[in-house]
Amino acid sequence: MIISPPIRDDKSESSSLLRGEGVLQQTARSIAILQQLNREQSPSEFVFPGKTEHQPLSNMSLLMLLRRMKRKDITAHGFRSTFRDWVAEHTTYPNEVAELALAHAISDKVEAAYRRGDMFEKRRAMMEDWSIVCG
Repeated sequence: MIISPPIRDDKSESSSLLRGEGVLQQTARSIAILQQLNREQSPSEFVFPGKTEHQPLSNMSLLMLLRRMKRKDITAHGFRSTFRDWVAEHTTYPNEVAELALAHAISDKVEAAYRRGDMFEKRRAMMEDWSIVCG
């Protein structure tokens, strides 16, 4: 299963995040979770609907959850950083595959001009491995 959501980027033009459409590879585990959510929650256009009808879960939801848990030792961005550290320290996946998975733009303009592929199959395999780590 592939999901192609629009990537919302509220950062400035100098942001390193890729703009446009994203392609998210779904692992066997994430598909099972999505199917369970589909059975348990009311129909919605969002996987994680917000409190307000026709609105997604707020980008502050994870931060607020961490605050309620009194977890001052971790941040929402730390989850992305944990993934990146895992790729670098515990796998043989190339740096470029990890950066694409995080939707980071290529800062080198020459490299960006020549890289046309999306490394989809490599990213799919990497995300399957990550889903095993996450349990």
